[in-house]
Amino acid sequence: MDNYSFSIFPNDHFLDLTLYQYGWEQCAPLYSYGPSVRNHYLFHFIISGRGQLRSNDADGVTHHHRLGPGQGFLICPGQVNTYCADEQQPWKYVWLEFDGLRAADYLTAAGLSVSQPIYVPREAGQAGSLQDRMLYIADHPEATSLHLIGQLCLFLDDLVQSSSTRRETRGGPLRDFYIQEAVTYIKQNYQRPLTVEEIAGVCKLNRSYFSKLFKEVIGCTPQEFLIALRLNEAAELMKSSNTSIGEIAVRCGYPNQLHFSQAFKKRYGVPPREWRKENKPVKKS
Repeated sequence: MDNYSFSIFPNDHFLDLTLYQYGWEQCAPLYSYGPSVRNHYLFHFIISGRGQLRSNDADGVTHHHRLGPGQGFLICPGQVNTYCADEQQPWKYVWLEFDGLRAADYLTAAGLSVSQPIYVPREAGQAGSLQDRMLYIADHPEATSLHLIGQLCLFLDDLVQSSSTRRETRGGPLRDFYIQEAVTYIKQNYQRPLTVEEIAGVCKLNRSYFSKLFKEVIGCTPQEFLIALRLNEAAELMKSSNTSIGEIAVRCGYPNQLHFSQAFKKRYGVPPREWRKENKPVKKS
């Protein structure tokens, strides 16, 4: 088709950053999508034409944004949104759906969030590189997973560097050392009960100060990071093995299978058993 392209990423064991789906579309006049809620981050960049985004901020207040060429908009996990093409000049856009343990950190660096979803480049020429990077991903579904993840990293770097809402990096090597030490400790111990106090103690920091520092650097709280790590690992185990869901829950730090199922459904939108049926690779004969 000349007006639509859509691909799904195989999602081969990438935790820090991963793609889910990507493509581009020349929309028909007044074509709309939503209201809907996404499980992952979804970023659209407008190549031509115009349209409107309606989305809720962190306080649940609905905002309307009229957008045109060279702009973009972010939809965050759990955010209610609707977007619609203009009647006279329907937009053409390219999109990437992605997530991962570091996704929120990079988006925060770009100054994008639930309450600030609109991307505007600092200078008009900077948007071209971002557009080209996204179209490259959309037009190369046959590329290896590692290659596409590399392109996703370059896209996020373009997004951060070109965004007019970019946040300047604060802190220094000592701050980064503390957080790297914390992240390493969490990755090595997520299978067992783990508290924020314990992690802060490893870094020899006050719990309150450590939590503030962690969120500034990573973009989420230590507890949110731990939950995301556990659930991402559980999803990969369900997809790549025949291990029972109960055993996977225990291996990922959830001795109570009910608590695991509730947390998993909150993140992925469906219960673990249903997710496994939908995402289990099909064996080729």
